[in-house]
Amino acid sequence: MKVWQKLFVLVAIVMLLPAATSARADDDDQIKMNANPQETVPELTSEQMHAVGIAVAHPLPAKVPARERAIGRVLDAALLQSDVSELSSADAAVQTATAEAKRLQGLYDAHANASLKVLQAARAEQVRAQAKARSEHAHFGLRWGPLARMNAAARSTLVRACVHGDAVLLRADLPGVHSIGKLPNSAVVDVDGIEVPGRVLGVLRESGGVQSVGLLVKMSKAPQGLGSGARIPVFLLQAEHDGLLVPRDAMIYEQTGTFVYRQMARKAGDAKTRYEPVKVTLLRSYGDGWLVRGLDKGDEIVVHGAGVLWSLQAIGTQVDDDDD
Repeated sequence: MKVWQKLFVLVAIVMLLPAATSARADDDDQIKMNANPQETVPELTSEQMHAVGIAVAHPLPAKVPARERAIGRVLDAALLQSDVSELSSADAAVQTATAEAKRLQGLYDAHANASLKVLQAARAEQVRAQAKARSEHAHFGLRWGPLARMNAAARSTLVRACVHGDAVLLRADLPGVHSIGKLPNSAVVDVDGIEVPGRVLGVLRESGGVQSVGLLVKMSKAPQGLGSGARIPVFLLQAEHDGLLVPRDAMIYEQTGTFVYRQMARKAGDAKTRYEPVKVTLLRSYGDGWLVRGLDKGDEIVVHGAGVLWSLQAIGTQVDDDDD
């Protein structure tokens, strides 16, 4: 839906809602809002539901296969060695600059052979070294993700193994998928029909030019001849998941997590239908939806129009803030 169409829909909703300035309007004629967007419960009449195209359906019980195919690319061990060396060099420069600044500070305080100008130059060098180190750590974390969270000793051991050919790192991309729920337990790499076991280390933050979520996979040993840049099939393995399948259009993501809107049972004599946000746990992307937990198969969830409900919540919250 285009931007102007969304604006038109929202204007139509506001026109359908009872006027806020009416002296006889009561609480049931308003969209009730709380301060937290995930705790607000929007209410719509049948006419309003029809105007914004609200559609509900039951989530479908599903069982996701334990093997998921990905595309693997062998990463360059020399590039990893270079990045780790740059990281170590930047950290060493910080230590050296900090020690020198501390030494000159001591001499200056003792009125020894250290001028204020020399001390200030040492402090400036310390700041430059710290900035360089922060930049190198950010670069390394973006490119190598899970390795940045390793301690220095474990990372050095892994780098040596990769350089000597005792281990291979590869990036496993899931085509058409840009986010992932629970990480796979392990992986199997298909090298010319030979299945080589691998271990999933974590998610890579850099896109790698493939425009999909990428996982860092380590193979303890690989057949000879498998060089950097080679593209090979990878199968991500994990326990078979049971859950409820929810369409992508039903889900809204916020800082506190992902949630869907559940249609609440209408009370006798109530002219409006209420929708409550329900937080769900993402398990696996599957087909045109996600396998989730946190719902019951008897729930009626909004599968079309969830974005409009979220927009109404945002509008109601802003109005409350202005009133306060």
